[in-house]
Amino acid sequence: MDFSDILASSIHDIKNSLSLILNNLDELIGDPKNRIRDPRQARLLQHEAQRANSNLIQLLTLYKLGNAQLVVRISEYNLEDFLDEVIAANQAVCQALGLELTHNCGPDLSGYFDSELIRSVLDNAIGNARRYAKSRILLSADREDDCLVIRVEDDGAGFPARLIGESQSIMQPPIDPDNPARTQLGHYFAAQIAALHETRDRQGRIQLKNAHRLPGGCFELWLP
Repeated sequence: MDFSDILASSIHDIKNSLSLILNNLDELIGDPKNRIRDPRQARLLQHEAQRANSNLIQLLTLYKLGNAQLVVRISEYNLEDFLDEVIAANQAVCQALGLELTHNCGPDLSGYFDSELIRSVLDNAIGNARRYAKSRILLSADREDDCLVIRVEDDGAGFPARLIGESQSIMQPPIDPDNPARTQLGHYFAAQIAALHETRDRQGRIQLKNAHRLPGGCFELWLP
């Protein structure tokens, strides 16, 4: 077993521990018999644990991808139902932070993708939006240019100019040139997952822009 295998095994163990912590936090916060002095503080702890768990999931997925162990299971999904589930998993933390989390999607819109992988991408995008939003986060889905486009927007200050445009990071190390200590793992992960969704002549991609429907950042996931 080489170091990368040992690291992957350790990440898996840590992820399991964090999942246990998150489950117990859910029960603790959700039980009306528990008198928590500061519920918002408990939700913030939950938020940070979710972020750490999301990062570990991304690392494990990238490890599997790099070692040809990742199995992609693409099926057809109704987008309204899918986004309802994504919002339900993120709503409590957003409410604790004073953020409105909503979605906008036609009831009959459907698409083909790996739900587990795409959910991880959207959970991470929502987690990023929570850090910068002032009061609102909006999820939406539509069909454009013969692609399914899923967007996560916020009403914050928006993305830096150097990040605007179609992601070019799919084959590049996820390092922020202005701050080497910041890895941009989430965008790198999203670009890799998007690229796994392809047809004969088209490949999934991500794109970042500002001021789509809300005035802040807009993360776009394009799936053929």
